[in-house]
Amino acid sequence: MVGIDLGGRTTKAVLLQQREGRYFLNRYAVLDAPIYEKSLSVELLTEHLKAVCQALDAKGNPAAIAVGVNHALMRHVEMPRMPVGDMRMVLKNNSRNYLQEDLANYVFDCFIVLQRTGPGTAEAGKVATSNPKQKVLVAGAKKQLVEDFLIATKAAGLVADHIVPGLLGPVNAFEAAMPEVFSRSIVALVDIGFKHTSIAIIAEGELVLSRVVAIGGDRFSAGLAESMGISYAEAEGIKVGMAGEVQQALEPLLTPLGRELRASIDFFEHQQDRPIMQVYVSGGSAKSEFILQLLQNELVVECKTWMPTTFLQLMLPPAQMAEIDQIAPQLTTALGAGLAAL
Repeated sequence: MVGIDLGGRTTKAVLLQQREGRYFLNRYAVLDAPIYEKSLSVELLTEHLKAVCQALDAKGNPAAIAVGVNHALMRHVEMPRMPVGDMRMVLKNNSRNYLQEDLANYVFDCFIVLQRTGPGTAEAGKVATSNPKQKVLVAGAKKQLVEDFLIATKAAGLVADHIVPGLLGPVNAFEAAMPEVFSRSIVALVDIGFKHTSIAIIAEGELVLSRVVAIGGDRFSAGLAESMGISYAEAEGIKVGMAGEVQQALEPLLTPLGRELRASIDFFEHQQDRPIMQVYVSGGSAKSEFILQLLQNELVVECKTWMPTTFLQLMLPPAQMAEIDQIAPQLTTALGAGLAAL
């Protein structure tokens, strides 16, 4: 399975294999994303996916593509108890009733969130069964976008298997890499992308809250370039290295992100009356100890990076094997997309 994360600046892709209950990482690729203003044409997307296919040596393989927050929505809603196929039709015909906006020409998919009941909660289970509504995780994207992806994927020599919201990538990868923490703890997953940062709160195996903040690595690099009088490329190069003057310039750029993420954590803790114990950070900026420390200061919760590849058997070429520890935090969403399809 090919997992592809179409990022704002770089596309990350992985070639995964499942065999005898184990997962193998055979190859990965990090490529510059196409430069485009408003929408990515089918022709441009096709050429880009051909480059991904060639880099992975994956022609003819099935592919799962993670769609970014600009192109896909994901919401928790309550819907009447009915088959998933009927839910899709209801949302298609009456999206405003459940999603608070008219989403004409969208396609939807739904995942029923099962009610969790512990020992001695038989009565609670009866109440849940009698409830005419159920919690559902809804994902949607424009029909034209999905059709364009299907055409481009086929033209690039891949077999379109899954199109998934990028927000789910870190969640899927974290469940595979750290199953005990995923199923037993209350944690926040923060993925710092190019234009956006996502936060997903996991409570004992259930995704209970997700949010996207329009602050990412691009703002950090642009802010550093402006404040230090250097080029964007130079700022990008020193952002993770962190000399003292870089840290001083970066701190005011990171503070707004920390406050936005803290607001999401506060919302969950006030609603659920349960504390978040740890924050796990992924994305290219997660490689900086200084960025992690600044986020920890703002969130007042321990922040740490994590390796999304720990559950994988690595069958990489020698050059990629030598670099995987550095690249791994950037592959989180691509790995999660591939896992969704395997």
